[in-house]
Parts: sequence; structure tokens; C-alpha cells
Amino acid sequence: MTTAVFTVTGMTCGHCEKSVSEELGALPGVLQVDADAKTGLVTVESEQPLADDAVRAAVDEAGYELTGRSA
Repeated sequence: MTTAVFTVTGMTCGHCEKSVSEELGALPGVLQVDADAKTGLVTVESEQPLADDAVRAAVDEAGYELTGRSA
């Protein structure tokens, strides 16, 4: 299992968190997603490391912008 933290802009509420979580949760191998609108951080637990392009596409589909991985 691997955990990655991404920075997403545009989330302002619980609905935003749910939208991002649902899109990322649909990616193959994703086990859990925790989106936090206050910090703009999205923590993703997955079976294997996720490709940034796949994460970016899922966040875009939800209507938000992935600005990168958080250190």
C-alpha cells in the first residue's frame, strides 16, 4: 500500500470534497481518499503508486485543479 498527498485548488465545501473523493476513488487500485477543503489537501491510499496524469484527469473531471504533490 502507498499513500500520496496532493494539493487541489477550488474546493470550498463538503460537496467539493465528496466530488473529488468520488472521482479519485474510481481510479483502479484506490482504497481510500480523504479530501480536506480547508487545507486543499487530498490524501489517497492505493495499492500501488498512482500516475500523476491519472490523478490530474480525475481531479479535472470533478471540476477542480491539481496543483501538485504535497511534500
